[in-house]
Amino acid sequence: MTRLHVISAATRPTSSGRPLAAWVADRARAHGAFEVTPVDLAEIALPFLDEPEYASSGVYAHQHTRDWSALVSSADAFLFVLPMYNGGFTAPFKNAVDFLYSEWQDKAVGLVSYSAGPTGGVPAAEMLLPVLTRLGMLAAERSASVPGVNALIGEAGFEAPAGLADQLDGVLDDVAALAKERVTV
Repeated sequence: MTRLHVISAATRPTSSGRPLAAWVADRARAHGAFEVTPVDLAEIALPFLDEPEYASSGVYAHQHTRDWSALVSSADAFLFVLPMYNGGFTAPFKNAVDFLYSEWQDKAVGLVSYSAGPTGGVPAAEMLLPVLTRLGMLAAERSASVPGVNALIGEAGFEAPAGLADQLDGVLDDVAALAKERVTV
């Protein structure tokens, strides 16, 4: 089974991304192709990049980096659940990506973006794609986006709007195929 990490990229204590990421992880489990591990960047709590060596060296001076490296290395694929702030992805998320290099390479990745406004965070996802390509990640062709996310969070958690489950299933299909392709190469 493909080991999929669903990474909630928000670090704000009141983020709508956590209930959304929990829903995404549940859908990924139901998909059947994945062993799912939820990862919350707020809980990982990485400082701003503080390694003396380049990430590409794989030489890590700090335990928090070695722990992050082991967690990322343990995955075959990722789903990034990312917010959009001011038209882009967040600095803490970019920081988490920048801590590592080879751990990301040749791994499948799908994007689920969200925003409080009407874009659903699509500009943030589009901005992230060149970074993922530079890292050598295999990006899913399809993505999912959630506009107006705040209105979709209730007492029971995230309540998906019509069509979102189908969007996410398409992303999961793409990620599963890319991860399988990676294994057979």
